[in-house]
Amino acid sequence: MKVLHTADWHLGKRLEQCERTEEHQQFLDWLIDKLSEQCIDVLIIAGDVFDTGTPSNAALKQYYDFLWRVKNTCCKEVIIIGGNHDSVTTLNAPKDLLKYFSVHVVGGVPDNLVDQIIPISNAAGELELVVCAVPFLRDKDVRLSISGESSSDMEARLKKGICDHYNAFKEHVAPYKAEGIPVIATGHLFTAGGANSESEKDIHVGNLGQVCGDQFPEEFDYIALGHLHRPQVVNKINHIRYSGSPIPLSFSENQDEKLVLILTFEGGKLSELEEFNIPCCRKLIRIKGNFETVKNKLILLEDDKLCYPAWVEVQVETDGYIHELEDQLNKLIHKKVFIERLFISQRKLKPLLNLNEQVSEAMTLTDLDPKTVFRKKLQSAYPQGDADDLLQTFDEVMELMRQSE
Repeated sequence: MKVLHTADWHLGKRLEQCERTEEHQQFLDWLIDKLSEQCIDVLIIAGDVFDTGTPSNAALKQYYDFLWRVKNTCCKEVIIIGGNHDSVTTLNAPKDLLKYFSVHVVGGVPDNLVDQIIPISNAAGELELVVCAVPFLRDKDVRLSISGESSSDMEARLKKGICDHYNAFKEHVAPYKAEGIPVIATGHLFTAGGANSESEKDIHVGNLGQVCGDQFPEEFDYIALGHLHRPQVVNKINHIRYSGSPIPLSFSENQDEKLVLILTFEGGKLSELEEFNIPCCRKLIRIKGNFETVKNKLILLEDDKLCYPAWVEVQVETDGYIHELEDQLNKLIHKKVFIERLFISQRKLKPLLNLNEQVSEAMTLTDLDPKTVFRKKLQSAYPQGDADDLLQTFDEVMELMRQSE
Protein backbone atom coordinates (compact mmCIF):
# COMPACT_ATOMS: atom_id res chain seq x y z
CA MET A 1 0.00 0.00 0.00
CA LYS A 2 1.29 3.46 -0.93
CA VAL A 3 0.57 6.65 1.01
CA LEU A 4 1.31 10.25 0.00
CA HIS A 5 1.90 12.80 2.78
CA THR A 6 1.42 16.52 2.12
CA ALA A 7 0.47 19.49 4.31
CA ASP A 8 0.20 23.25 4.68
CA TRP A 9 -1.44 24.11 1.38
CA HIS A 10 -2.77 27.44 2.67
CA LEU A 11 -5.24 27.80 -0.17
CA GLY A 12 -6.26 31.45 -0.47
CA LYS A 13 -2.87 32.68 0.72
CA ARG A 14 -1.75 36.12 -0.48
CA LEU A 15 1.70 37.64 -0.58
CA GLU A 16 0.80 41.17 0.43
CA GLN A 17 -2.11 41.75 -1.98
CA CYS A 18 -0.98 39.26 -4.62
CA GLU A 19 -3.06 36.13 -5.15
CA ARG A 20 -1.35 32.71 -5.18
CA THR A 21 -4.26 30.92 -6.86
CA GLU A 22 -2.36 30.07 -10.06
CA GLU A 23 0.60 28.62 -8.16
CA HIS A 24 -1.67 26.52 -5.98
CA GLN A 25 -3.52 25.24 -9.05
CA GLN A 26 -0.24 24.22 -10.67
CA PHE A 27 0.58 22.20 -7.55
CA LEU A 28 -2.87 20.59 -7.39
CA ASP A 29 -2.69 19.60 -11.08
CA TRP A 30 0.78 18.14 -10.49
CA LEU A 31 -0.46 16.25 -7.42
CA ILE A 32 -3.35 14.67 -9.33
CA ASP A 33 -0.85 13.40 -11.90
CA LYS A 34 1.47 12.14 -9.15
CA LEU A 35 -1.34 10.16 -7.48
CA SER A 36 -1.91 8.24 -10.69
CA GLU A 37 1.72 7.99 -11.74
CA GLN A 38 2.80 6.52 -8.37
CA CYS A 39 -0.36 4.41 -7.85
CA ILE A 40 -1.11 6.08 -4.52
CA ASP A 41 -3.75 4.35 -2.37
CA VAL A 42 -4.08 6.90 0.45
CA LEU A 43 -3.59 10.67 0.49
CA ILE A 44 -2.93 12.42 3.83
CA ILE A 45 -3.23 16.20 4.14
CA ALA A 46 -1.77 17.15 7.53
CA GLY A 47 -3.54 20.44 8.24
CA ASP A 48 -3.70 24.07 7.13
CA VAL A 49 -5.67 23.28 4.00
CA PHE A 50 -6.75 26.93 3.97
CA ASP A 51 -4.87 30.07 4.96
CA THR A 52 -7.73 31.47 7.05
CA GLY A 53 -10.79 30.20 8.87
CA THR A 54 -12.99 32.02 6.37
CA PRO A 55 -11.57 30.96 2.99
CA SER A 56 -12.59 32.72 -0.20
CA ASN A 57 -14.96 31.15 -2.71
CA ALA A 58 -11.98 30.65 -5.04
CA ALA A 59 -10.07 28.73 -2.35
CA LEU A 60 -13.10 26.58 -1.52
CA LYS A 61 -13.62 25.81 -5.22
CA GLN A 62 -9.99 24.71 -5.60
CA TYR A 63 -10.41 22.40 -2.60
CA TYR A 64 -13.63 20.74 -3.73
CA ASP A 65 -12.56 20.53 -7.38
CA PHE A 66 -9.39 18.75 -6.26
CA LEU A 67 -11.29 16.25 -4.10
CA TRP A 68 -13.59 15.49 -7.02
CA ARG A 69 -10.64 14.89 -9.34
CA VAL A 70 -8.98 12.54 -6.84
CA LYS A 71 -11.81 10.07 -7.29
CA ASN A 72 -10.80 9.64 -10.94
CA THR A 73 -7.33 8.47 -9.87
CA CYS A 74 -6.26 5.20 -8.26
CA CYS A 75 -6.27 6.92 -4.85
CA LYS A 76 -9.30 5.61 -2.99
CA GLU A 77 -8.92 7.15 0.49
CA VAL A 78 -8.23 10.75 1.49
CA ILE A 79 -7.58 11.79 5.10
CA ILE A 80 -7.68 15.49 5.99
CA ILE A 81 -6.97 16.99 9.40
CA GLY A 82 -7.46 20.56 10.56
CA GLY A 83 -4.51 22.86 11.23
CA ASN A 84 -4.21 25.98 13.34
CA HIS A 85 -5.16 28.15 10.34
CA ASP A 86 -8.25 26.06 9.55
CA SER A 87 -11.74 26.58 10.92
CA VAL A 88 -13.03 23.37 12.50
CA THR A 89 -16.56 24.32 11.41
CA THR A 90 -15.56 25.02 7.80
CA LEU A 91 -13.66 21.74 7.41
CA ASN A 92 -16.21 19.60 9.24
CA ALA A 93 -19.35 21.04 7.60
CA PRO A 94 -19.32 18.67 4.57
CA LYS A 95 -17.57 15.71 6.26
CA ASP A 96 -20.65 13.45 6.39
CA LEU A 97 -21.18 13.95 2.66
CA LEU A 98 -17.47 13.58 1.82
CA LYS A 99 -17.32 10.28 3.70
CA TYR A 100 -19.44 8.73 0.92
CA PHE A 101 -16.51 9.50 -1.39
CA SER A 102 -14.00 7.98 1.09
CA VAL A 103 -12.77 11.41 2.13
CA HIS A 104 -12.30 11.41 5.91
CA VAL A 105 -12.20 14.84 7.56
CA VAL A 106 -11.15 15.44 11.17
CA GLY A 107 -11.28 19.22 11.51
CA GLY A 108 -10.98 19.26 15.31
CA VAL A 109 -10.77 16.84 18.20
CA PRO A 110 -14.04 14.87 18.36
CA ASP A 111 -15.76 13.93 21.63
CA ASN A 112 -14.89 10.27 21.14
CA LEU A 113 -11.21 9.45 20.69
CA VAL A 114 -11.90 6.45 18.43
CA ASP A 115 -13.53 8.77 15.86
CA GLN A 116 -9.96 9.76 14.96
CA ILE A 117 -9.03 6.15 14.11
CA ILE A 118 -9.55 5.37 10.41
CA PRO A 119 -9.06 1.79 9.16
CA ILE A 120 -8.00 1.46 5.51
CA SER A 121 -8.74 -1.71 3.53
CA ASN A 122 -7.46 -2.83 0.16
CA ALA A 123 -9.55 -3.61 -2.93
CA ALA A 124 -10.23 -7.11 -1.57
CA GLY A 125 -11.65 -5.67 1.64
CA GLU A 126 -8.67 -6.73 3.75
CA LEU A 127 -7.47 -4.32 6.44
CA GLU A 128 -4.01 -3.05 5.49
CA LEU A 129 -3.49 0.22 7.35
CA VAL A 130 -4.80 2.24 10.30
CA VAL A 131 -4.53 6.02 10.55
CA CYS A 132 -4.88 7.91 13.83
CA ALA A 133 -6.00 11.24 12.34
CA VAL A 134 -4.98 13.73 15.04
CA PRO A 135 -5.75 17.35 14.10
CA PHE A 136 -4.25 20.53 15.58
CA LEU A 137 -4.72 20.21 19.33
CA ARG A 138 -6.14 23.46 20.61
CA ASP A 139 -5.46 24.64 24.13
CA LYS A 140 -8.93 23.58 25.29
CA ASP A 141 -8.34 20.07 23.91
CA VAL A 142 -5.25 19.30 25.99
CA ARG A 143 -5.12 21.63 29.00
CA LEU A 144 -7.48 22.93 31.62
CA SER A 145 -6.62 26.54 32.44
CA ILE A 146 -5.50 27.06 36.00
CA SER A 147 -5.64 30.55 37.45
CA GLY A 148 -2.26 31.94 38.43
CA GLU A 149 -0.15 29.14 36.96
CA SER A 150 3.38 30.08 35.92
CA SER A 151 4.64 29.90 32.34
CA SER A 152 6.70 26.82 33.19
CA ASP A 153 3.61 25.12 34.67
CA MET A 154 1.66 26.02 31.54
CA GLU A 155 4.39 24.60 29.31
CA ALA A 156 4.54 21.35 31.27
CA ARG A 157 0.75 21.00 31.20
CA LEU A 158 0.57 21.63 27.45
CA LYS A 159 3.28 19.09 26.67
CA LYS A 160 1.68 16.52 28.94
CA GLY A 161 -1.72 17.13 27.35
CA ILE A 162 -0.35 16.63 23.84
CA CYS A 163 1.60 13.50 24.82
CA ASP A 164 -1.40 12.09 26.70
CA HIS A 165 -3.58 12.53 23.62
CA TYR A 166 -1.21 10.47 21.48
CA ASN A 167 -0.60 7.89 24.21
CA ALA A 168 -4.36 7.35 24.53
CA PHE A 169 -4.31 5.61 21.13
CA LYS A 170 -1.96 2.86 22.34
CA GLU A 171 -4.64 0.59 23.77
CA HIS A 172 -6.87 1.08 20.71
CA VAL A 173 -4.17 0.24 18.14
CA ALA A 174 -2.67 -2.64 20.10
CA PRO A 175 -4.97 -5.24 18.42
CA TYR A 176 -3.97 -3.97 14.97
CA LYS A 177 -0.27 -4.07 15.85
CA ALA A 178 -0.69 -7.63 17.12
CA GLU A 179 -2.01 -8.58 13.67
CA GLY A 180 0.89 -6.87 11.90
CA ILE A 181 -1.19 -3.94 10.63
CA PRO A 182 0.90 -0.73 10.32
CA VAL A 183 -0.35 2.40 12.07
CA ILE A 184 0.17 6.00 10.95
CA ALA A 185 -0.49 9.03 13.16
CA THR A 186 -0.93 12.60 11.97
CA GLY A 187 -0.31 15.86 13.77
CA HIS A 188 -0.22 19.60 13.32
CA LEU A 189 2.18 21.02 15.85
CA PHE A 190 5.63 22.47 16.47
CA THR A 191 8.14 19.85 17.57
CA ALA A 192 11.16 20.84 19.62
CA GLY A 193 14.11 21.65 17.39
CA GLY A 194 12.03 22.19 14.26
CA ALA A 195 13.21 24.80 11.76
CA ASN A 196 10.46 27.29 10.94
CA SER A 197 10.22 30.11 8.40
CA GLU A 198 8.62 33.56 8.59
CA SER A 199 5.17 32.38 7.51
CA GLU A 200 4.06 30.12 10.38
CA LYS A 201 1.93 31.45 13.20
CA ASP A 202 2.85 30.59 16.74
CA ILE A 203 0.62 27.87 18.17
CA HIS A 204 0.07 26.81 21.77
CA VAL A 205 0.87 30.26 23.18
CA GLY A 206 4.19 31.03 21.55
CA ASN A 207 4.99 27.39 20.76
CA LEU A 208 5.17 26.38 24.43
CA GLY A 209 3.68 22.99 23.61
CA GLN A 210 6.71 21.66 21.75
CA VAL A 211 7.24 17.93 22.08
CA CYS A 212 10.29 15.89 21.14
CA GLY A 213 10.20 13.12 18.58
CA ASP A 214 10.91 10.43 21.16
CA GLN A 215 7.79 11.44 23.11
CA PHE A 216 5.51 10.00 20.43
CA PRO A 217 4.44 6.38 21.08
CA GLU A 218 6.56 3.69 19.43
CA GLU A 219 3.39 2.05 18.12
CA PHE A 220 3.25 4.52 15.23
CA ASP A 221 5.07 3.29 12.13
CA TYR A 222 5.01 6.79 10.62
CA ILE A 223 3.98 10.23 11.89
CA ALA A 224 2.78 12.66 9.20
CA LEU A 225 3.19 16.20 10.50
CA GLY A 226 2.12 19.64 9.36
CA HIS A 227 2.71 23.24 10.49
CA LEU A 228 6.38 23.83 9.66
CA HIS A 229 6.79 24.89 6.05
CA ARG A 230 10.28 23.50 5.55
CA PRO A 231 10.44 19.73 4.87
CA GLN A 232 12.36 18.08 7.70
CA VAL A 233 12.99 15.00 9.80
CA VAL A 234 12.16 15.39 13.51
CA ASN A 235 15.07 14.82 15.91
CA LYS A 236 16.80 12.54 13.34
CA ILE A 237 13.93 10.03 13.67
CA ASN A 238 13.38 9.10 10.04
CA HIS A 239 9.72 8.07 10.32
CA ILE A 240 8.61 11.38 11.90
CA ARG A 241 8.41 13.95 9.12
CA TYR A 242 7.15 17.36 8.10
CA SER A 243 6.33 17.41 4.39
CA GLY A 244 6.43 21.23 4.34
CA SER A 245 4.30 23.55 2.23
CA PRO A 246 3.94 22.83 -1.52
CA ILE A 247 4.76 26.40 -2.59
CA PRO A 248 6.98 29.02 -0.90
CA LEU A 249 4.58 31.03 1.25
CA SER A 250 7.03 33.81 2.08
CA PHE A 251 10.32 35.13 0.73
CA SER A 252 12.08 33.40 3.64
CA GLU A 253 11.29 30.08 1.89
CA ASN A 254 12.80 31.12 -1.45
CA GLN A 255 15.67 28.60 -1.18
CA ASP A 256 13.59 25.69 0.13
CA GLU A 257 13.05 22.50 -1.85
CA LYS A 258 9.30 21.81 -1.86
CA LEU A 259 8.24 18.17 -1.83
CA VAL A 260 5.74 15.48 -0.97
CA LEU A 261 6.56 12.23 0.81
CA ILE A 262 5.51 8.83 -0.50
CA LEU A 263 5.47 5.82 1.84
CA THR A 264 5.33 2.19 0.80
CA PHE A 265 4.12 -0.43 3.27
CA GLU A 266 4.87 -4.08 2.65
CA GLY A 267 4.46 -7.01 5.01
CA GLY A 268 3.02 -4.75 7.69
CA LYS A 269 6.07 -2.48 7.77
CA LEU A 270 7.24 0.78 6.23
CA SER A 271 9.55 -0.53 3.52
CA GLU A 272 10.31 2.66 1.59
CA LEU A 273 10.10 6.42 2.14
CA GLU A 274 10.68 8.62 -0.91
CA GLU A 275 10.83 12.38 -1.43
CA PHE A 276 9.40 13.82 -4.65
CA ASN A 277 10.27 17.42 -5.48
CA ILE A 278 7.39 19.68 -6.51
CA PRO A 279 8.20 21.68 -9.65
CA CYS A 280 8.60 25.40 -8.99
CA CYS A 281 6.29 27.52 -11.14
CA ARG A 282 7.14 30.98 -9.77
CA LYS A 283 10.49 32.08 -8.38
CA LEU A 284 10.55 34.18 -5.22
CA ILE A 285 13.79 36.16 -5.02
CA ARG A 286 15.15 38.11 -2.05
CA ILE A 287 17.67 40.91 -2.60
CA LYS A 288 19.11 43.09 0.14
CA GLY A 289 21.95 45.56 0.51
CA ASN A 290 22.69 49.22 -0.11
CA PHE A 291 21.24 51.04 -3.10
CA GLU A 292 24.14 50.28 -5.45
CA THR A 293 24.30 46.62 -4.44
CA VAL A 294 20.57 46.19 -4.98
CA LYS A 295 20.73 47.85 -8.42
CA ASN A 296 23.58 45.60 -9.54
CA LYS A 297 21.82 42.45 -8.34
CA LEU A 298 18.62 43.44 -10.14
CA ILE A 299 20.50 44.08 -13.39
CA LEU A 300 22.17 40.64 -13.18
CA LEU A 301 18.94 38.68 -12.71
CA GLU A 302 18.30 36.20 -15.52
CA ASP A 303 15.19 34.45 -16.81
CA ASP A 304 14.50 31.07 -15.14
CA LYS A 305 11.87 30.30 -17.79
CA LEU A 306 9.19 29.22 -15.29
CA CYS A 307 5.43 29.22 -15.84
CA TYR A 308 4.91 32.56 -14.10
CA PRO A 309 7.15 35.63 -13.84
CA ALA A 310 9.22 36.10 -10.69
CA TRP A 311 8.42 38.24 -7.67
CA VAL A 312 11.38 40.01 -6.06
CA GLU A 313 11.61 41.30 -2.50
CA VAL A 314 14.03 44.22 -2.37
CA GLN A 315 15.34 45.48 0.97
CA VAL A 316 17.41 48.63 0.58
CA GLU A 317 19.67 49.51 3.50
CA THR A 318 20.12 53.26 3.71
CA ASP A 319 21.22 56.03 6.07
CA GLY A 320 18.35 58.24 4.94
CA TYR A 321 15.08 57.96 3.05
CA ILE A 322 15.51 57.51 -0.72
CA HIS A 323 12.88 59.44 -2.66
CA GLU A 324 11.24 57.80 -5.69
CA LEU A 325 13.04 54.55 -4.93
CA GLU A 326 10.26 52.46 -6.43
CA ASP A 327 10.37 54.35 -9.75
CA GLN A 328 14.15 54.03 -9.96
CA LEU A 329 14.16 50.30 -9.35
CA ASN A 330 11.22 49.58 -11.64
CA LYS A 331 13.05 51.31 -14.50
CA LEU A 332 15.87 48.78 -14.10
CA ILE A 333 13.51 45.85 -14.75
CA HIS A 334 11.45 47.54 -17.46
CA LYS A 335 12.76 45.14 -20.12
CA LYS A 336 12.98 42.12 -17.83
CA VAL A 337 9.56 40.65 -18.62
CA PHE A 338 10.34 37.62 -16.46
CA ILE A 339 10.01 39.86 -13.37
CA GLU A 340 6.40 40.74 -12.61
CA ARG A 341 6.65 42.72 -9.41
CA LEU A 342 9.06 44.20 -6.88
CA PHE A 343 8.23 44.22 -3.17
CA ILE A 344 10.31 47.18 -2.01
CA SER A 345 11.19 48.32 1.52
CA GLN A 346 13.77 50.64 2.97
CA ARG A 347 15.75 49.66 6.07
CA LYS A 348 17.36 52.53 7.92
CA LEU A 349 20.87 51.68 9.08
CA LYS A 350 21.35 52.20 12.80
CA PRO A 351 24.41 54.25 13.78
CA LEU A 352 26.94 52.60 16.07
CA LEU A 353 26.46 54.23 19.48
CA ASN A 354 28.03 53.60 22.85
CA LEU A 355 25.82 52.85 25.83
CA ASN A 356 25.62 56.50 26.92
CA GLU A 357 24.61 57.62 23.44
CA GLN A 358 21.93 55.03 22.76
CA VAL A 359 18.42 56.44 22.46
CA SER A 360 15.08 54.83 21.74
CA GLU A 361 14.10 55.10 18.10
CA ALA A 362 10.51 55.83 17.16
CA MET A 363 8.87 53.00 15.26
CA THR A 364 5.61 52.85 13.39
CA LEU A 365 2.98 50.28 14.35
CA THR A 366 3.44 48.55 10.99
CA ASP A 367 7.03 47.71 12.00
CA LEU A 368 5.92 45.95 15.18
CA ASP A 369 4.11 42.75 16.00
CA PRO A 370 1.25 42.89 18.56
CA LYS A 371 3.31 41.45 21.41
CA THR A 372 6.07 44.04 20.91
CA VAL A 373 3.48 46.84 21.01
CA PHE A 374 2.01 45.41 24.22
CA ARG A 375 5.46 45.02 25.77
CA LYS A 376 6.30 48.66 24.98
CA LYS A 377 3.02 49.77 26.55
CA LEU A 378 3.84 47.80 29.69
CA GLN A 379 7.27 49.41 29.89
CA SER A 380 5.62 52.80 29.65
CA ALA A 381 2.82 52.13 32.14
CA TYR A 382 4.79 50.05 34.66
CA PRO A 383 8.47 51.03 34.31
CA GLN A 384 9.44 49.41 37.62
CA GLY A 385 6.85 46.63 37.70
CA ASP A 386 6.99 42.91 37.01
CA ALA A 387 4.89 42.32 33.88
CA ASP A 388 5.34 38.54 33.49
CA ASP A 389 1.76 37.75 34.53
CA LEU A 390 0.34 40.37 32.16
CA LEU A 391 2.48 39.07 29.30
CA GLN A 392 1.27 35.53 29.96
CA THR A 393 -2.34 36.73 29.96
CA PHE A 394 -1.69 38.57 26.69
CA ASP A 395 -0.31 35.36 25.12
CA GLU A 396 -3.42 33.46 26.21
CA VAL A 397 -5.72 36.11 24.75
CA MET A 398 -3.83 36.05 21.44
CA GLU A 399 -4.07 32.25 21.33
CA LEU A 400 -7.85 32.38 21.95
CA MET A 401 -8.20 34.94 19.14
CA ARG A 402 -6.30 32.68 16.71
CA GLN A 403 -8.39 29.69 17.66
CA SER A 404 -11.62 31.63 17.10
CA GLU A 405 -10.61 32.67 13.55
